Amino acid sequence: MPLILPGNVASATADAGYDVDNSCRFNGSDSYMHWTDTGGSGSRVQFSISLWCKKCSNGVFNPLVLGYQDGNNFTNLQFNASDQLQFYNETGNQIKGNLITNRLFRDPSAWYHILAVFDSGNGTAGNRMRLYVNGTEETSFATDANPDQNESSWFNYQDKKVHLGYDTGDLGWAGSALAFNGYIAQFMLVDGTVLTPSDVGEFDSDSPTIWKPIDISSTSVGTNGAFLDFADSDNLGDNEGIAGEDWTEVNLDATDSATDTQTNNFCTMTPLNVFQYNFTFSEGNLTLANTDNNWNGASGTIAINKGKWYFEAKYTGSSNLQHFFVGFTGIAAQNAADATRNSVAFYNNDGGEVVVSDVSNSASTTADYGTFAQNDIIGVALDYDNELISFYKDDAAIVTDFDFGAATYPSGLIDGKLLSPYVGHYASSDIALNFGNPPFTISSGNADDNGYGNFEYDVPSGYYALCTKNLAEYG
Repeated sequence: MPLILPGNVASATADAGYDVDNSCRFNGSDSYMHWTDTGGSGSRVQFSISLWCKKCSNGVFNPLVLGYQDGNNFTNLQFNASDQLQFYNETGNQIKGNLITNRLFRDPSAWYHILAVFDSGNGTAGNRMRLYVNGTEETSFATDANPDQNESSWFNYQDKKVHLGYDTGDLGWAGSALAFNGYIAQFMLVDGTVLTPSDVGEFDSDSPTIWKPIDISSTSVGTNGAFLDFADSDNLGDNEGIAGEDWTEVNLDATDSATDTQTNNFCTMTPLNVFQYNFTFSEGNLTLANTDNNWNGASGTIAINKGKWYFEAKYTGSSNLQHFFVGFTGIAAQNAADATRNSVAFYNNDGGEVVVSDVSNSASTTADYGTFAQNDIIGVALDYDNELISFYKDDAAIVTDFDFGAATYPSGLIDGKLLSPYVGHYASSDIALNFGNPPFTISSGNADDNGYGNFEYDVPSGYYALCTKNLAEYG
Protein backbone atom coordinates (compact mmCIF):
# COMPACT_ATOMS: atom_id res chain seq x y z
CA MET A 1 0.00 0.00 0.00
CA PRO A 2 1.57 3.30 -1.03
CA LEU A 3 2.08 5.82 1.73
CA ILE A 4 3.09 9.44 2.00
CA LEU A 5 5.69 9.53 4.76
CA PRO A 6 7.91 12.28 6.18
CA GLY A 7 11.04 10.48 5.07
CA ASN A 8 9.68 9.64 1.63
CA VAL A 9 11.44 12.28 -0.41
CA ALA A 10 9.81 10.99 -3.58
CA SER A 11 6.40 12.06 -2.27
CA ALA A 12 7.69 15.53 -1.50
CA THR A 13 9.46 16.01 -4.82
CA ALA A 14 6.95 14.31 -7.12
CA ASP A 15 5.18 16.52 -9.62
CA ALA A 16 2.18 17.03 -7.36
CA GLY A 17 0.18 19.09 -9.86
CA TYR A 18 -2.00 20.11 -6.94
CA ASP A 19 -1.06 21.20 -3.44
CA VAL A 20 -3.40 20.85 -0.49
CA ASP A 21 -2.90 23.91 1.68
CA ASN A 22 -4.90 23.16 4.83
CA SER A 23 -6.09 20.50 7.21
CA CYS A 24 -8.04 20.52 10.47
CA ARG A 25 -6.43 19.31 13.69
CA PHE A 26 -8.63 17.32 16.10
CA ASN A 27 -7.49 17.07 19.71
CA GLY A 28 -8.42 13.47 20.55
CA SER A 29 -10.65 14.57 23.41
CA ASP A 30 -13.64 16.75 22.62
CA SER A 31 -13.17 18.51 19.27
CA TYR A 32 -15.29 17.55 16.26
CA MET A 33 -17.80 18.81 13.68
CA HIS A 34 -21.40 17.92 12.92
CA TRP A 35 -24.14 18.70 10.43
CA THR A 36 -27.88 18.01 10.72
CA ASP A 37 -29.90 16.81 7.73
CA THR A 38 -33.11 18.83 7.94
CA GLY A 39 -34.36 17.92 4.46
CA GLY A 40 -34.16 14.13 4.46
CA SER A 41 -34.16 14.07 0.65
CA GLY A 42 -30.77 12.44 0.06
CA SER A 43 -29.96 8.79 -0.60
CA ARG A 44 -29.60 6.32 2.25
CA VAL A 45 -28.49 3.48 -0.04
CA GLN A 46 -25.66 5.13 -1.97
CA PHE A 47 -22.91 7.49 -0.82
CA SER A 48 -19.12 7.90 -0.84
CA ILE A 49 -16.73 9.28 1.77
CA SER A 50 -13.30 10.55 0.76
CA LEU A 51 -10.75 12.04 3.13
CA TRP A 52 -7.06 12.24 3.94
CA CYS A 53 -6.00 11.75 7.54
CA LYS A 54 -2.91 11.59 9.73
CA LYS A 55 -3.85 9.35 12.65
CA CYS A 56 -1.82 10.29 15.73
CA SER A 57 -2.75 7.70 18.37
CA ASN A 58 -2.84 3.91 18.49
CA GLY A 59 -4.66 1.32 20.55
CA VAL A 60 -7.79 3.46 20.92
CA PHE A 61 -10.86 4.08 18.79
CA ASN A 62 -10.32 6.90 16.31
CA PRO A 63 -13.70 7.84 14.78
CA LEU A 64 -13.72 9.47 11.36
CA VAL A 65 -17.31 9.84 10.08
CA LEU A 66 -20.58 8.87 11.79
CA GLY A 67 -24.15 8.92 10.46
CA TYR A 68 -26.33 8.62 13.53
CA GLN A 69 -29.88 8.13 14.74
CA ASP A 70 -29.12 6.46 18.08
CA GLY A 71 -26.89 3.80 19.63
CA ASN A 72 -28.70 1.02 17.77
CA ASN A 73 -29.00 2.72 14.39
CA PHE A 74 -25.85 4.20 12.87
CA THR A 75 -23.25 3.98 10.12
CA ASN A 76 -19.62 4.81 10.82
CA LEU A 77 -16.11 4.82 9.45
CA GLN A 78 -13.36 4.53 12.03
CA PHE A 79 -10.04 3.07 13.13
CA ASN A 80 -10.91 0.56 15.84
CA ALA A 81 -8.97 -0.06 19.06
CA SER A 82 -6.81 -2.65 17.24
CA ASP A 83 -5.84 0.02 14.65
CA GLN A 84 -7.81 -1.66 11.87
CA LEU A 85 -9.91 0.37 9.47
CA GLN A 86 -13.62 -0.40 9.98
CA PHE A 87 -16.70 0.50 7.91
CA TYR A 88 -19.85 -0.45 9.84
CA ASN A 89 -23.63 -0.26 9.45
CA GLU A 90 -26.13 -1.20 12.18
CA THR A 91 -29.93 -1.12 12.22
CA GLY A 92 -32.09 -2.10 15.19
CA ASN A 93 -29.03 -3.36 17.06
CA GLN A 94 -28.34 -5.78 14.18
CA ILE A 95 -25.23 -5.70 12.01
CA LYS A 96 -26.17 -4.70 8.46
CA GLY A 97 -22.69 -4.50 6.99
CA ASN A 98 -19.22 -4.64 8.53
CA LEU A 99 -15.78 -4.46 6.93
CA ILE A 100 -12.69 -4.70 9.17
CA THR A 101 -9.31 -4.77 7.47
CA ASN A 102 -6.55 -7.20 8.34
CA ARG A 103 -4.18 -4.36 7.69
CA LEU A 104 -3.17 -2.28 10.70
CA PHE A 105 -2.71 1.50 10.60
CA ARG A 106 -0.14 2.48 13.22
CA ASP A 107 2.15 5.04 11.63
CA PRO A 108 1.59 8.45 13.29
CA SER A 109 3.77 10.13 10.68
CA ALA A 110 1.85 8.96 7.59
CA TRP A 111 -0.97 10.60 5.69
CA TYR A 112 -3.53 8.03 4.52
CA HIS A 113 -6.17 8.58 1.87
CA ILE A 114 -9.40 6.67 2.57
CA LEU A 115 -12.31 6.18 0.19
CA ALA A 116 -15.35 4.38 1.61
CA VAL A 117 -18.27 3.50 -0.70
CA PHE A 118 -21.76 2.37 0.33
CA ASP A 119 -23.83 1.05 -2.59
CA SER A 120 -26.37 -1.39 -1.18
CA GLY A 121 -28.43 -1.43 -4.38
CA ASN A 122 -25.57 -3.16 -6.19
CA GLY A 123 -26.46 -6.64 -7.46
CA THR A 124 -23.03 -7.96 -6.44
CA ALA A 125 -22.91 -8.43 -2.67
CA GLY A 126 -19.15 -7.86 -2.46
CA ASN A 127 -19.52 -4.43 -4.03
CA ARG A 128 -22.07 -3.03 -1.60
CA MET A 129 -19.47 -1.76 0.87
CA ARG A 130 -15.93 -1.05 -0.35
CA LEU A 131 -12.79 0.46 1.13
CA TYR A 132 -9.80 1.95 -0.70
CA VAL A 133 -6.59 3.16 0.95
CA ASN A 134 -4.16 5.32 -1.01
CA GLY A 135 -5.76 4.42 -4.31
CA THR A 136 -5.81 0.64 -3.80
CA GLU A 137 -8.87 -1.39 -2.85
CA GLU A 138 -8.70 -3.31 0.42
CA THR A 139 -9.47 -6.97 -0.21
CA SER A 140 -8.10 -8.70 2.89
CA PHE A 141 -10.57 -8.46 5.76
CA ALA A 142 -10.74 -9.86 9.26
CA THR A 143 -14.50 -9.33 8.96
CA ASP A 144 -16.26 -9.13 5.60
CA ALA A 145 -20.03 -8.82 5.98
CA ASN A 146 -21.89 -6.91 3.31
CA PRO A 147 -25.41 -5.52 3.70
CA ASP A 148 -28.49 -7.02 2.09
CA GLN A 149 -29.47 -5.50 -1.22
CA ASN A 150 -31.06 -2.06 -0.78
CA GLU A 151 -30.28 -2.01 2.94
CA SER A 152 -30.45 1.55 4.31
CA SER A 153 -27.55 3.39 5.93
CA TRP A 154 -27.87 6.14 8.53
CA PHE A 155 -26.66 8.97 6.38
CA ASN A 156 -29.36 11.34 5.12
CA TYR A 157 -31.76 10.44 7.90
CA GLN A 158 -33.97 13.47 8.46
CA ASP A 159 -33.19 15.67 11.46
CA LYS A 160 -30.25 13.48 12.54
CA LYS A 161 -26.60 14.43 12.68
CA VAL A 162 -23.54 13.42 10.74
CA HIS A 163 -20.34 13.75 12.81
CA LEU A 164 -16.77 14.28 11.66
CA GLY A 165 -14.11 13.07 14.08
CA TYR A 166 -16.55 12.00 16.80
CA ASP A 167 -18.30 9.00 18.34
CA THR A 168 -21.24 9.82 20.63
CA GLY A 169 -20.27 7.17 23.17
CA ASP A 170 -23.42 5.02 23.01
CA LEU A 171 -22.37 2.86 20.06
CA GLY A 172 -20.90 0.11 22.21
CA TRP A 173 -17.25 0.56 21.26
CA ALA A 174 -15.78 2.06 24.40
CA GLY A 175 -18.66 3.19 26.60
CA SER A 176 -17.79 6.88 26.42
CA ALA A 177 -17.58 9.61 23.83
CA LEU A 178 -14.56 9.37 21.54
CA ALA A 179 -12.82 11.91 19.35
CA PHE A 180 -10.25 11.65 16.58
CA ASN A 181 -6.65 12.57 17.45
CA GLY A 182 -4.95 13.80 14.32
CA TYR A 183 -5.44 15.73 11.10
CA ILE A 184 -8.09 15.51 8.39
CA ALA A 185 -7.82 17.14 4.95
CA GLN A 186 -10.00 17.25 1.83
CA PHE A 187 -13.07 15.74 3.52
CA MET A 188 -15.83 14.92 1.05
CA LEU A 189 -19.21 13.24 1.62
CA VAL A 190 -20.94 12.58 -1.71
CA ASP A 191 -24.65 11.81 -1.62
CA GLY A 192 -26.04 9.42 -4.26
CA THR A 193 -22.81 8.71 -6.17
CA VAL A 194 -20.28 5.89 -6.17
CA LEU A 195 -16.81 7.42 -6.41
CA THR A 196 -13.75 5.58 -7.65
CA PRO A 197 -10.16 6.34 -6.60
CA SER A 198 -9.48 8.20 -9.86
CA ASP A 199 -12.24 10.66 -8.94
CA VAL A 200 -10.34 11.84 -5.86
CA GLY A 201 -6.64 11.12 -6.44
CA GLU A 202 -3.96 9.82 -8.80
CA PHE A 203 -0.73 7.87 -8.86
CA ASP A 204 2.39 9.86 -9.66
CA SER A 205 3.54 9.24 -13.22
CA ASP A 206 7.22 9.10 -12.24
CA SER A 207 6.80 7.28 -8.91
CA PRO A 208 3.78 4.99 -9.44
CA THR A 209 3.71 3.85 -5.81
CA ILE A 210 2.99 7.41 -4.66
CA TRP A 211 -0.69 8.29 -4.31
CA LYS A 212 -1.41 12.01 -4.65
CA PRO A 213 -4.38 14.32 -4.18
CA ILE A 214 -6.09 16.11 -7.04
CA ASP A 215 -8.33 19.16 -7.14
CA ILE A 216 -11.80 17.91 -6.15
CA SER A 217 -13.35 21.30 -5.42
CA SER A 218 -15.67 21.12 -8.46
CA THR A 219 -16.96 17.61 -7.70
CA SER A 220 -20.71 17.49 -7.18
CA VAL A 221 -21.54 16.32 -3.66
CA GLY A 222 -25.21 15.62 -4.38
CA THR A 223 -28.25 16.79 -2.46
CA ASN A 224 -26.88 16.44 1.08
CA GLY A 225 -23.13 16.12 0.63
CA ALA A 226 -20.20 18.18 1.80
CA PHE A 227 -16.73 19.25 0.83
CA LEU A 228 -14.62 20.77 3.62
CA ASP A 229 -11.22 22.16 2.66
CA PHE A 230 -10.58 23.86 6.05
CA ALA A 231 -9.13 26.90 4.30
CA ASP A 232 -11.05 29.46 6.36
CA SER A 233 -9.62 29.38 9.88
CA ASP A 234 -12.57 31.46 11.11
CA ASN A 235 -15.07 28.97 9.65
CA LEU A 236 -13.49 25.52 9.56
CA GLY A 237 -16.87 23.94 8.85
CA ASP A 238 -17.38 25.97 5.68
CA ASN A 239 -19.10 23.61 3.22
CA GLU A 240 -17.63 24.38 -0.18
CA GLY A 241 -19.82 21.65 -1.70
CA ILE A 242 -23.18 23.20 -0.79
CA ALA A 243 -23.35 26.88 0.07
CA GLY A 244 -25.19 27.65 3.27
CA GLU A 245 -24.90 24.10 4.64
CA ASP A 246 -21.88 24.68 6.87
CA TRP A 247 -20.88 22.18 9.52
CA THR A 248 -20.85 23.19 13.19
CA GLU A 249 -17.47 23.22 14.95
CA VAL A 250 -17.27 21.95 18.52
CA ASN A 251 -14.18 22.93 20.52
CA LEU A 252 -12.37 23.90 17.33
CA ASP A 253 -10.96 27.35 16.63
CA ALA A 254 -8.49 29.14 14.39
CA THR A 255 -5.50 27.42 16.03
CA ASP A 256 -6.83 24.11 14.66
CA SER A 257 -6.40 25.24 11.07
CA ALA A 258 -3.14 23.59 10.02
CA THR A 259 -0.82 23.59 7.02
CA ASP A 260 0.25 20.03 7.87
CA THR A 261 -1.15 18.19 4.84
CA GLN A 262 -0.55 15.23 2.55
CA THR A 263 1.49 17.44 0.21
CA ASN A 264 3.61 19.03 2.94
CA ASN A 265 3.87 16.75 5.96
CA PHE A 266 5.14 18.48 9.11
CA CYS A 267 6.95 16.95 12.05
CA THR A 268 4.97 16.07 15.18
CA MET A 269 5.95 14.10 18.28
CA THR A 270 5.51 10.34 18.15
CA PRO A 271 4.00 8.01 20.77
CA LEU A 272 5.97 5.15 19.17
CA ASN A 273 9.25 6.47 20.55
CA VAL A 274 8.71 7.32 24.20
CA PHE A 275 11.56 6.85 26.66
CA GLN A 276 10.82 5.00 29.89
CA TYR A 277 7.32 6.22 30.77
CA ASN A 278 4.32 7.41 28.79
CA PHE A 279 3.30 10.91 27.94
CA THR A 280 -0.34 11.55 27.10
CA PHE A 281 -0.42 12.90 23.54
CA SER A 282 -3.10 15.19 22.12
CA GLU A 283 -3.64 18.05 19.63
CA GLY A 284 -2.23 16.04 16.73
CA ASN A 285 0.71 14.93 18.90
CA LEU A 286 1.86 18.48 19.56
CA THR A 287 0.95 18.59 23.25
CA LEU A 288 2.35 16.14 25.79
CA ALA A 289 1.31 15.67 29.40
CA ASN A 290 3.37 13.71 31.93
CA THR A 291 1.59 12.73 35.13
CA ASP A 292 4.19 10.21 36.36
CA ASN A 293 6.78 11.15 38.96
CA ASN A 294 9.51 9.77 36.72
CA TRP A 295 11.70 10.87 33.86
CA ASN A 296 10.00 10.82 30.49
CA GLY A 297 11.13 11.72 27.00
CA ALA A 298 9.78 11.65 23.45
CA SER A 299 11.13 12.38 19.97
CA GLY A 300 9.69 13.67 16.71
CA THR A 301 8.44 11.94 13.57
CA ILE A 302 11.08 13.54 11.33
CA ALA A 303 14.80 12.94 11.68
CA ILE A 304 17.62 14.65 9.79
CA ASN A 305 21.32 14.11 9.09
CA LYS A 306 22.15 17.40 7.37
CA GLY A 307 21.00 21.00 7.18
CA LYS A 308 19.70 23.66 9.57
CA TRP A 309 16.39 23.28 11.38
CA TYR A 310 14.20 25.25 13.77
CA PHE A 311 11.25 24.58 16.10
CA GLU A 312 9.65 26.12 19.21
CA ALA A 313 8.58 24.61 22.54
CA LYS A 314 6.37 26.02 25.26
CA TYR A 315 6.24 24.67 28.81
CA THR A 316 2.62 25.20 29.82
CA GLY A 317 2.76 23.36 33.16
CA SER A 318 2.86 25.17 36.46
CA SER A 319 5.30 22.99 38.39
CA ASN A 320 8.69 21.28 38.12
CA LEU A 321 9.98 23.67 35.47
CA GLN A 322 13.53 22.93 36.59
CA HIS A 323 13.28 19.44 35.08
CA PHE A 324 12.42 20.37 31.50
CA PHE A 325 14.70 19.31 28.58
CA VAL A 326 14.31 20.43 24.97
CA GLY A 327 16.63 19.80 22.03
CA PHE A 328 17.52 16.93 19.69
CA THR A 329 18.18 13.24 20.21
CA GLY A 330 20.17 10.69 18.21
CA ILE A 331 17.48 8.21 17.30
CA ALA A 332 19.90 5.57 16.02
CA ALA A 333 21.01 4.62 19.52
CA GLN A 334 18.26 5.40 21.99
CA ASN A 335 18.27 3.90 25.44
CA ALA A 336 14.99 3.91 27.31
CA ALA A 337 16.68 3.51 30.70
CA ASP A 338 17.23 7.26 31.02
CA ALA A 339 15.32 10.03 29.26
CA THR A 340 18.41 12.26 29.05
CA ARG A 341 20.67 9.88 27.15
CA ASN A 342 21.96 10.35 23.61
CA SER A 343 20.79 13.94 23.27
CA VAL A 344 21.86 17.54 23.13
CA ALA A 345 19.34 19.65 25.00
CA PHE A 346 18.80 22.74 27.08
CA TYR A 347 18.13 21.71 30.67
CA ASN A 348 16.09 24.20 32.67
CA ASN A 349 17.74 23.49 36.03
CA ASP A 350 18.56 26.20 38.58
CA GLY A 351 21.26 27.76 36.42
CA GLY A 352 20.21 26.69 32.92
CA GLU A 353 22.64 24.47 31.05
CA VAL A 354 23.23 22.60 27.84
CA VAL A 355 23.55 18.86 28.37
CA VAL A 356 25.35 16.70 25.84
CA SER A 357 25.13 13.00 26.52
CA ASP A 358 25.86 9.82 24.61
CA VAL A 359 24.12 6.49 24.90
CA SER A 360 26.29 5.46 27.85
CA ASN A 361 25.01 8.54 29.71
CA SER A 362 28.40 10.24 30.17
CA ALA A 363 27.14 13.81 30.05
CA SER A 364 29.06 17.08 29.89
CA THR A 365 27.41 20.38 30.70
CA THR A 366 27.95 24.10 30.42
CA ALA A 367 25.91 25.94 33.05
CA ASP A 368 24.56 29.39 33.94
CA TYR A 369 22.77 30.29 30.72
CA GLY A 370 19.72 31.38 32.70
CA THR A 371 16.39 29.63 33.01
CA PHE A 372 12.92 30.13 31.61
CA ALA A 373 9.46 30.33 33.19
CA GLN A 374 6.01 28.98 32.52
CA ASN A 375 4.69 29.93 29.04
CA ASP A 376 8.06 31.14 27.79
CA ILE A 377 8.61 30.03 24.21
CA ILE A 378 11.93 28.33 23.61
CA GLY A 379 13.35 28.42 20.09
CA VAL A 380 15.70 25.60 19.10
CA ALA A 381 17.99 26.03 16.07
CA LEU A 382 20.16 23.07 15.05
CA ASP A 383 23.04 23.34 12.55
CA TYR A 384 23.72 19.66 11.91
CA ASP A 385 26.55 20.17 9.40
CA ASN A 386 28.66 22.20 11.84
CA GLU A 387 27.43 20.44 15.01
CA LEU A 388 26.11 23.67 16.53
CA ILE A 389 22.92 24.38 18.43
CA SER A 390 21.31 27.63 19.61
CA PHE A 391 18.50 28.26 22.07
CA TYR A 392 16.26 31.31 22.37
CA LYS A 393 13.87 32.45 25.09
CA ASP A 394 11.05 34.63 23.78
CA ASP A 395 13.22 35.65 20.82
CA ALA A 396 16.28 36.52 22.94
CA ALA A 397 19.33 34.29 22.44
CA ILE A 398 20.34 32.44 25.58
CA VAL A 399 22.81 30.04 23.91
CA THR A 400 24.37 30.84 20.54
CA ASP A 401 26.17 28.27 18.36
CA PHE A 402 26.97 25.87 21.17
CA ASP A 403 29.54 23.44 19.75
CA PHE A 404 28.24 20.06 20.89
CA GLY A 405 30.66 18.31 18.53
CA ALA A 406 33.74 19.59 20.37
CA ALA A 407 36.21 17.04 21.62
CA THR A 408 35.35 17.81 25.23
CA TYR A 409 31.86 16.36 24.77
CA PRO A 410 30.72 12.79 24.13
CA SER A 411 31.41 11.81 20.53
CA GLY A 412 28.65 9.27 20.07
CA LEU A 413 25.79 11.66 19.37
CA ILE A 414 26.44 12.67 15.75
CA ASP A 415 28.80 10.45 13.73
CA GLY A 416 26.32 10.38 10.84
CA LYS A 417 23.36 9.46 12.99
CA LEU A 418 19.88 10.80 12.49
CA LEU A 419 18.76 13.49 14.93
CA SER A 420 15.16 14.15 15.85
CA PRO A 421 13.47 16.86 17.97
CA TYR A 422 13.27 15.89 21.61
CA VAL A 423 11.58 16.89 24.84
CA GLY A 424 12.05 15.38 28.27
CA HIS A 425 10.71 16.01 31.72
CA TYR A 426 10.46 14.71 35.25
CA ALA A 427 7.13 14.54 37.11
CA SER A 428 3.92 16.39 36.28
CA SER A 429 4.18 18.58 33.20
CA ASP A 430 2.47 19.93 30.10
CA ILE A 431 4.53 20.71 27.02
CA ALA A 432 3.45 22.12 23.63
CA LEU A 433 5.56 21.88 20.46
CA ASN A 434 5.40 24.09 17.38
CA PHE A 435 7.03 22.73 14.25
CA GLY A 436 5.15 25.25 12.15
CA ASN A 437 1.54 24.49 13.15
CA PRO A 438 1.20 25.85 16.70
CA PRO A 439 -1.32 24.10 19.00
CA PHE A 440 -1.58 27.33 20.99
CA THR A 441 -2.43 30.92 20.12
CA ILE A 442 0.50 33.02 18.96
CA SER A 443 0.59 36.80 18.81
CA SER A 444 2.48 37.02 15.52
CA GLY A 445 3.20 34.80 12.55
CA ASN A 446 6.63 34.05 11.12
CA ALA A 447 7.53 31.61 8.36
CA ASP A 448 10.95 30.29 7.41
CA ASP A 449 12.84 31.57 4.37
CA ASN A 450 10.84 29.18 2.15
CA GLY A 451 7.54 30.50 3.45
CA TYR A 452 6.68 27.38 5.48
CA GLY A 453 5.52 27.23 9.06
CA ASN A 454 3.85 29.61 11.48
CA PHE A 455 6.12 30.53 14.40
CA GLU A 456 5.86 33.05 17.21
CA TYR A 457 9.31 34.47 16.51
CA ASP A 458 11.52 35.06 13.50
CA VAL A 459 13.14 31.91 12.21
CA PRO A 460 16.93 32.44 12.12
CA SER A 461 18.14 33.08 8.59
CA GLY A 462 19.07 29.86 6.79
CA TYR A 463 17.12 27.61 9.20
CA TYR A 464 13.96 25.79 8.16
CA ALA A 465 10.81 24.16 9.47
CA LEU A 466 10.80 20.37 9.67
CA CYS A 467 8.45 19.47 6.82
CA THR A 468 8.72 17.30 3.72
CA LYS A 469 9.01 20.16 1.23
CA ASN A 470 12.01 21.50 3.13
CA LEU A 471 13.45 17.99 3.53
CA ALA A 472 13.30 17.50 -0.21
CA GLU A 473 15.49 20.57 -0.66
CA TYR A 474 17.75 20.63 2.40
CA GLY A 475 17.41 17.33 4.22
